[in-house]
Amino acid sequence: MRAGGRLRAAIEVLEAIEREHRPASTALADWGRTHRFAGSGDRAAIGTLVFDVLRRRRSLAARMGSDTPRALVLAGASRSLGMQPEEIAAATKVGDVHAPDPVTDVEAQGMASELAPGTDDDIRADFPGWLRPSLVRAFGSRLVAEGEAMAERAPIDLRVNLLKADRDRVLRALARHNPVPTPLSPVGIRIAPPAGAQRAPHVEADAAHGKGWFEVQDEGSQIAAALTCAGPRQQVLDLCAGAGGKTLAMAAAMQNTGQIYAYDADRRQLRPIFERLQRAGARNVQVMDGGDKEALTALGARFDVVLVDAPCTGSGTWRRRPDSKWRLKPEALVQRIADQDAVLSQAADLVKPGGRIVYVTCSILPEENGDRVAEFIAAHPGFAVQPIADVWRQCLPGEPPASADGLTSGTLQLTPASHGTDGFFLSVLVRTAGT
Repeated sequence: MRAGGRLRAAIEVLEAIEREHRPASTALADWGRTHRFAGSGDRAAIGTLVFDVLRRRRSLAARMGSDTPRALVLAGASRSLGMQPEEIAAATKVGDVHAPDPVTDVEAQGMASELAPGTDDDIRADFPGWLRPSLVRAFGSRLVAEGEAMAERAPIDLRVNLLKADRDRVLRALARHNPVPTPLSPVGIRIAPPAGAQRAPHVEADAAHGKGWFEVQDEGSQIAAALTCAGPRQQVLDLCAGAGGKTLAMAAAMQNTGQIYAYDADRRQLRPIFERLQRAGARNVQVMDGGDKEALTALGARFDVVLVDAPCTGSGTWRRRPDSKWRLKPEALVQRIADQDAVLSQAADLVKPGGRIVYVTCSILPEENGDRVAEFIAAHPGFAVQPIADVWRQCLPGEPPASADGLTSGTLQLTPASHGTDGFFLSVLVRTAGT
């Protein structure tokens, strides 16, 4: 496909997302099925452009004075596809029937422009306007810097499975992708995101993945698993296990001793865990029937650690799922807050005296994070926040980083701008012995 055809395809996909309210990945897959002539390089370039446009939707629209799919694609193509504005304009004038209509003078001016002085911070940060009060609470004067980092492409982060390999071995196996160690996780490896229209490597097709040497897992998620301090011979519950990424990380840290119970309220979320456990060689995990609350309650307060990777808005993953940034509604946040309170209350009945709840969200919104911890402590006086710095020094090398929210409440907010990770919130809640 010529450049003009790629531009028009991206416009069509964005129109379908807007018209049919579908996830971007679904709209792109459907476009590919109905346009078989497009090669893998074309599909990758189109997908890259669509996702980059969604990451910067508000700032691109402000530059163009329009938020139509056409305006967004024309404004975003320069950075996404490595095209100069005049090349974009030329791609619409070559007589290609698959190209969009020629660029107008007004559009050309918008493509070459920068954001006007005095543009609102939430537009510069590419956040939904209704979330501004929450994000000002979270980041204060750093709002724009945090938003700009959230609008960048995410790297590919991998967690080395210490049951089968070590970091040096995996680095050598993936050397053609130029991997580097992650700065915070001692078992993490990072592959930089592709530039321009280049494709990200499909690392899960690599033989090392098939052998169980590594799993794809953001460094923030690796840190969350590590801060459980799950160790040999402990009893651990992963209460919202999902596909099992943190379960696998804890199994390796526990050296296949003790026992991990993996549970999720949605049995469909648990389905991938079985293949992953087998590939990783994790043998100390008991997968419970999803949604079986009676069996969960019957376990009683036996656990050294209860990991609560709570259902949340996913605002911390906007680099990877930028369309969800614009689909999020206030009522969804209200529902997630209720879910978080419920699962924390459930966890309180399952941790033994002296044990701990590790509360995690992939969110940057204080309503889902510090507010929930404060509400839980107020309702459960037998629990106390254990300062995350103390936990870090017990379980991870090096000194703990500062929290991106600037608070000193003993919790930790990870973000792309401050730590290079997805947005993760972490808090450790200890049940006072004897309560």
